[in-house]
Amino acid sequence: MRRLIIVFLASVTVLLAAPPKPKLVVAIVIDQFRYDYLLRFRKDYNSGLERMLERGANYTDAHYLHATTVTAVGHSTFLSGATPSISGIIANEWYDRKSKQTVTSVSDPETTLLSSIAGRPGSSPRRMLVSTVGDELKMQGNDSKVIGISIKDRGAILPAGHMADAAYWYDDDTNAFVTSTYYRERLPEWAREFNSEERYRKVIGARWLPFDAKGESATPFCTMAAGGDLRFCGAIEATPWGNELIEEFAERAIAGENLGHHQSPDILAVSFSSNDYVGHAVGPDAPEVRDISIRTDRLLGKLFDYIDAHVGAENTLIVLTADHGVAPVPEVNQARKMPGGRLNEADFRQKINDALAKRFGPGNWLMPGAVSNAYLNLDLVAKYKADRAQVEQAAADAVRAQEHIARVYTRHQLESGEVQQDAISRAVSLSFFAPRSGDLYVVPEPYYMFDASGTTHGLPYNYDHHVPLLMLGPGIKAAAYSRTVAINDVAPTLAEILGVTEPSGSVGHVLSEIVP
Repeated sequence: MRRLIIVFLASVTVLLAAPPKPKLVVAIVIDQFRYDYLLRFRKDYNSGLERMLERGANYTDAHYLHATTVTAVGHSTFLSGATPSISGIIANEWYDRKSKQTVTSVSDPETTLLSSIAGRPGSSPRRMLVSTVGDELKMQGNDSKVIGISIKDRGAILPAGHMADAAYWYDDDTNAFVTSTYYRERLPEWAREFNSEERYRKVIGARWLPFDAKGESATPFCTMAAGGDLRFCGAIEATPWGNELIEEFAERAIAGENLGHHQSPDILAVSFSSNDYVGHAVGPDAPEVRDISIRTDRLLGKLFDYIDAHVGAENTLIVLTADHGVAPVPEVNQARKMPGGRLNEADFRQKINDALAKRFGPGNWLMPGAVSNAYLNLDLVAKYKADRAQVEQAAADAVRAQEHIARVYTRHQLESGEVQQDAISRAVSLSFFAPRSGDLYVVPEPYYMFDASGTTHGLPYNYDHHVPLLMLGPGIKAAAYSRTVAINDVAPTLAEILGVTEPSGSVGHVLSEIVP
């Protein structure tokens, strides 16, 4: 009896010691932030990233399961735990056979953009087929609020989910944050006030200097003024000032929506997009990437300080990851005697078309879209009474005959499971969703890409799918965890912490070592 009492009392003590549910979950994505950026620039971090690395859980071997490592897919995975094969978010955009046009992951002609320019189509999460943690929280019928913020519409919409109170993204046509009628009929007062301040004006003509520059004598990376010898930065999203707008808008959202002060937990999903625009232009080895990474660390620290002051660190759970990594610029790799190069997409399309025309009959055999996810012209398949699987195979053979192609999968192979059994094939299979995917899935060799300049991502290689995974908050044990995990594990872990149902398409597992 005494032993039972001791066990009972010990159990009660453990229950009493368990931290309460967080009042606010802050889910952060840094767009195009490879895991090695945490290591390469570690000595330069002294704010937000350092706080998470020193005080939180750091999963050093976190990866995406899917092959199509692009923005929409990574953001849809983050708080749903689903792979593209379940969520239906197979890419940033794809060819829609029903409407016979290219659609984006969040385009929605049934909505209107809430913008000063009237009549523009809006965006929504309707193309995502699964729930998110925020959806499951809202379906409990409580007073939780869910807000998504980003420069990109897909970066704001997809993590927040279907039932979000709003998702806000930046419209560079009006230099303002917008949303769509899917969420509401009018921007809230706090958002209108923010837009009225026209904060973008403070950087017109500004020069992007290294963060540690000593005065104006340093060489700028680019300038916001067109002309001259310096590279033109382009739109504000392609500079660190784009991230600053996101952080400032997030602070306003916290105050305006009273986040962290409801009876039930709130979720704020923030995606810092500027890192991606910069990375595409200059590549992961450029000094601009180091600079914007350091500046992101400082911005995160600013945001965390604001949250601590308005919600309380003891009431806040922060989870941070990236939606994908990025490949080195091919010319940079070649200079250091590494593999890599550029593939001519137009040439590949022509080779495929010539092969199919020669075997089955003349015509335009490919629909609009990238060669890496090619769609066959089914009208021609029907016209020539061809077997679709044979047409797919002939097209795949034409691609395989080209240099620097590692794999080519056909729709028939992916639907039937007739693929090589290894990690690459599994990742490709998890990216395939039959109602939306194309008829070919092309995987170039590592470090090869179809882009004509800069660099890109989107392949099932380590440099594209190994990303940070950091968590900080009450009950989260500060440690570095080296076991291999998936970003799909975030959603079920948050569901466990918040006491809600795991999202409908989740394939992840609870990170049990950090669940309070």
